Amino acid sequence: MPEALRRRRRLSSFQLIVLGFAALILAGALLLTLPIASRDGRAAPFGDALFTATSAVCVTGLVVRDTALCWSGFGQAVILMLIQVGGMGVITTAACFALLSSRRISLSQRSSLQDCIAAPNLAGIVRLTGFVLRTTFAIELLGALAMMPTFCGRFGPRGVWVALFHSVSAFCNAGFDLMGGASGAYSSLTSCAANPAVCVTIALLIVVGGIGFCTWDDVRTHGPRIRRYQMQSKVILLATAILILLPALYLYFFEYANLPAGERALSALFQAVTPRTAGFNTRDLTELSSVGRSMLVVLMLIGGAPGSTAGGMKTTTVAVLFANALAVFSRRDEAQLCGRRIDAGAVRTASTVLLMYLTLFFGGAMVISAGEGLPLGSCLFEAASAIGTVGLTLGITPGLGTLSRIVLILLMFLGRVGGLTLIYAASGANRKLSRLPKEAIAVG
Repeated sequence: MPEALRRRRRLSSFQLIVLGFAALILAGALLLTLPIASRDGRAAPFGDALFTATSAVCVTGLVVRDTALCWSGFGQAVILMLIQVGGMGVITTAACFALLSSRRISLSQRSSLQDCIAAPNLAGIVRLTGFVLRTTFAIELLGALAMMPTFCGRFGPRGVWVALFHSVSAFCNAGFDLMGGASGAYSSLTSCAANPAVCVTIALLIVVGGIGFCTWDDVRTHGPRIRRYQMQSKVILLATAILILLPALYLYFFEYANLPAGERALSALFQAVTPRTAGFNTRDLTELSSVGRSMLVVLMLIGGAPGSTAGGMKTTTVAVLFANALAVFSRRDEAQLCGRRIDAGAVRTASTVLLMYLTLFFGGAMVISAGEGLPLGSCLFEAASAIGTVGLTLGITPGLGTLSRIVLILLMFLGRVGGLTLIYAASGANRKLSRLPKEAIAVG
């Protein structure tokens, strides 16, 4: 036993994150295979339960069974619990329980928390975790209250549960919905396309959940005095605004031009927000042009902010790459953002993340296309949705075979824990101190 304890203490924060997510997925899958979890009272196939649990923990939203039609109240509650824990992060959730029970959090646990929520430093990490816990539940409650009149009017007393489920799912950027029983299987929020109370509330929840916990802390500490924000928070807020405004304008003028003015604006704004990375949709995505679908793929790959409930490469990764490109064009030695120099290590990490995501994205899509005989374009959309933990779909996921589902499960898991986290967890902390001779190589 002492030896086992010593080994457990040697686990790095990256290993804890990976193992925590994997254990939660397995536990969730086992719960969903119970007969009580299905509406028909029969045990769900383990493959379907594993796919659903992975999608919930990785806050994706891709499903092979309609959540409202196939899962019972118990099954839906399990899915919601997985979404909540997966959205906040396994380590963060464990620390929250420790805080609630007044237990002391060790230095190694604080280091794991720092990696989990992408905090810039270790100081004040416990205070920040408590703030995350309180703010998360408060925002989710407010979101549920805002949507409750609409859903109670439609579903009766069950509308309270529907409102709460959608609020948590939206804030955690999950994309799971309970509208299948009212508007058809896999319909998402298409029946609410003209309802501002639902669309605006869910869009706001997605944005707030996707900007990151550290950005919240900056907003709380400094209020409207943006100049005092950390550089990372400024970049996140600016990138988020740009990545909502530009796609919304395109959708408004080109994709939804035939809709009435109010509904047109609402649909354009909602569909510009949800690809990063929530997975709800109020319009049939198969009706988008090839340009519109390609734009959504790019948004899904970019994702939200680090240390948030969102997935994807992260807005800061793309911002660092653009800053580095501008530095090269301007013949500057270092990249700059918001009046600050960017560390060379951040540029290397951003380049690695981009390469990993593109490799997994294209590789996964080609495997699915070859295995299912489907057009590569549709498979690229599904692969981007999985690796970006988005949940948007062109309707092909429920009909995929075992191999393709395994590919999507792996993409969702890697997209949530992060490829670099998995590599660091596998490689440990060993670093070579020796350096090889340097030699020039031509690029570009």
